[in-house]
Amino acid sequence: MTRKLTILSLAIILIFSSCEDKQSSSKNNADTAVDTLKNKDVSNDSSIDSLQNSDEEKSKTKAPEEEGVTSIDFPIEQEELIPTLTEYGEENPETRIRIITSFGDIEVSLYRDTPLHRANFIMLTKDKYFDHTYFYRVSPNFVIQGGNSDNTATSRHRKKIGSYLIPSEFEAGYRHVRGAFSAAKYSEQNVSKASSPFEFFIVTKPDGAHHLDNDHTVFGRVTKGMDVVDEIAQVETGQSEWPVDNIEIDIEIIE
Repeated sequence: MTRKLTILSLAIILIFSSCEDKQSSSKNNADTAVDTLKNKDVSNDSSIDSLQNSDEEKSKTKAPEEEGVTSIDFPIEQEELIPTLTEYGEENPETRIRIITSFGDIEVSLYRDTPLHRANFIMLTKDKYFDHTYFYRVSPNFVIQGGNSDNTATSRHRKKIGSYLIPSEFEAGYRHVRGAFSAAKYSEQNVSKASSPFEFFIVTKPDGAHHLDNDHTVFGRVTKGMDVVDEIAQVETGQSEWPVDNIEIDIEIIE
């Protein structure tokens, strides 16, 4: 009888021990699952860092070597700007570009008789400067303005390209009608009304924005997608007319 009780006691002890081991194993597995989720979060952060690093490395290169493209040695110096853009424009005759947004596409025709502005815009497009920049200003019943962002990659890319200004090309005679594609400019110490090489705007006002004539250079016009422009012009904005939700853009050459 005593022997039977001893055997039964040992069996009970083994059963409880097995249950505790299973509970401990289950707890350890749960802890491991949490650690794995944490590691996924870290991995996502790393992928973001990799994208930023990729942008930084891209910004150190020359303009891409494509068919018909003159390689540009960046940064461009102001004193070399006109001959550089003149030569680039002769070898890169494209005049049509597409602005890609989550709202839809906007197609723009660039004017040949504003050759410096056209060549500069084509050059920056081929160098992928505009990709991942924003329509960062939306002024209702006036303009939407793009070509900048608050990303550090954009400022690095600008520094690589250069801090030059493009001479105005008012002699072409284009006015700020609805759909006009025009160059932004720096207002301080800019009596010549030279253009920023990076930022542009599209006029949305139905009767135009003619107070800007001969103050900013119009160098193109929207040929398709003004409905997209109008939709963007209705988004909610915050401080400094910056959209509450960033409107990211890419730009590609059509022909």
